[in-house]
Amino acid sequence: MKNKIPENKDKNSRRKFIRNSSLAFAAIHIIPRHVLGRGFTAPSDRIGLGFIGLGKQSRGLSSSFAKSQDVEIIAGSDVWKTKNDWFKNHVKYQYADRANSSSLGNIQTYLNYKELLERKDIDAVVIATPDHWHGIQSVEAMKAGKDIYCEKPLTHIIKEGREIVDTANKTNRIVQTGSMQRSSNNFRKACELVRNGYLGEIKKVLVNVGDPARPYDLPKETTPNEINWEDWCGPAPLLAYNHRLAPSRNDVDFWPDWRLFEEVGGGILSDWGAHMFDIAQWGLGMDHSGPVEYIPPTNPAAVRGLKMYYDNGIEMVHEDFGRGWGVRFIGNNGTLDISRSYLDSTPANLSLTSIKKSDIHLYDSSNHHQDWLNAIKNRTQPICNAETGHRSATICNIANIAYNLKHPLKWDPKKEKFQGDRQANKMRKRVHKKA
Repeated sequence: MKNKIPENKDKNSRRKFIRNSSLAFAAIHIIPRHVLGRGFTAPSDRIGLGFIGLGKQSRGLSSSFAKSQDVEIIAGSDVWKTKNDWFKNHVKYQYADRANSSSLGNIQTYLNYKELLERKDIDAVVIATPDHWHGIQSVEAMKAGKDIYCEKPLTHIIKEGREIVDTANKTNRIVQTGSMQRSSNNFRKACELVRNGYLGEIKKVLVNVGDPARPYDLPKETTPNEINWEDWCGPAPLLAYNHRLAPSRNDVDFWPDWRLFEEVGGGILSDWGAHMFDIAQWGLGMDHSGPVEYIPPTNPAAVRGLKMYYDNGIEMVHEDFGRGWGVRFIGNNGTLDISRSYLDSTPANLSLTSIKKSDIHLYDSSNHHQDWLNAIKNRTQPICNAETGHRSATICNIANIAYNLKHPLKWDPKKEKFQGDRQANKMRKRVHKKA
């Protein structure tokens, strides 16, 4: 059962009276949805949606949200003028075949996301900026009264993740993290098989994702006129511009390389780790915790081999087990492999087992974006809420710290501090430039 999130109580009776009177007056002038036809959502019932970050990832996100009758995309923001123009045309095209398209798709865009957050008609925002902006923009959006969908990894810095969780709790905002594998039937079934003991006692988990982050090393190119590069870098160091880091257009045949570099991303270790370590966490029932010990490989140049240990003794290893990005659960009854392209096991019958009615059943979502919209309407927690997203991102962030420092780390998941390691503790946070 979903836990209801308490609404803010308005202690001012005069405000209550004005608000209720206004609603009553407005109700007279709103055409009932049943008059407009089945499947039609009245404009007054739609969630006003804004986008912060209009890069390549926003293409799929906006196309998906535009299909929902529960939401209307009304604004976007990016530091690129070219991407603001592209987004206007893209959203208009997405709404072109809707019966009421004349009132949809005419959006406003902004070079400064703070102008978007000031709009009262925006109820929620999708944050799809590079990782180094996630924490700042998520907190500011919630403080402005917006529910948020933030792309994974939720944060680039550990302390920013806790700030997001605390702000969500304080403001009663709905947060969905874009670790969308949780809204896949195969990933859910894999985790239910693990949770219900079909593999027996879990001894080890292998997680294969890409390399840890590395220092920025791209050669300097001329900065395009269409961008304020200092605004793109924001709280990060002012990097030399290179088109591979941040292309001016979205129709390039590569994913921008900002995700590879420690100043603005977490490497593919974080980029895909926020998917695969997230599934490991879900299967092990550790959504409110995480490993307590991290032991990097003895070879200082290694980009695989980091060992992580949970308090219950389960070992998790960042290791290539030969099947692409995926997770392997190892129990005393067999092994289970799960990725976006396979769900199988040894022995084979384990993965074919049907989950019983009496078994543990995990949160069932088949559409990650719609799940967030439903949570907004019902004021309930979505499948990958702030705490869950923060804990999965924390594993990725600590993994990067361990590969960087090249010495063992002891982590307290309750206090969210490293034990007896001043150097590692300094890396939990970052002194931001003025954003």
